[in-house]
Amino acid sequence: MPRPSLKENVVAAALGQFHRRGYNGSGVKDITDAAGLPKGSFYNYFSSKEEMAVEALQRYGAGRELGRLKDPSLPPLERLRAHFVFLGEDVVRVGVECGCMFGNFAAEIAGQNPVLRDAVATGFARWVDAVADVLHEAVAAGEVGADRDVDLIARTVVRGWEGTVMHAKVTGELRSDEFFAGVFEPLLGAPATRPDAA
Repeated sequence: MPRPSLKENVVAAALGQFHRRGYNGSGVKDITDAAGLPKGSFYNYFSSKEEMAVEALQRYGAGRELGRLKDPSLPPLERLRAHFVFLGEDVVRVGVECGCMFGNFAAEIAGQNPVLRDAVATGFARWVDAVADVLHEAVAAGEVGADRDVDLIARTVVRGWEGTVMHAKVTGELRSDEFFAGVFEPLLGAPATRPDAA
């Protein structure tokens, strides 16, 4: 397996620092120290912290594994449930106090930095579109009623998940079961097997 490039090390370190400490709480030196590189080497790869943050947000979005939502081996709603179970497990793995990086950036700097606001908005839009695509498949498969506004449901489900994760940052406990019972299932109007709480 090839060794990661030095730039990959910087991006991975940036993602970890931004996720745990936020944008304003993470300095370039913090990131290069985490990557095991001298601070000056940062500018070999990025012109600014902002540029690096955009790439870290893109990398975080890729880590949501939206490609799993296209897996034809599972029925659409089962696929969608599995997606949110995966997200819950990932939040617990990283630490519930870290929350969702998209949500963190939206709360911290969306009103101050249009470049990062657009990067977060793009990440959310791709996620909502992927959820909506699965829901359209669920309608075609008869799992969800054809009278449902699945594009609105997709936006609401993603927002509901973000609220669940934000609440977990405060309480220290992620209640995935409440998300499924209170948001996911009622919106879809379809019976669902509730997964174990993450």
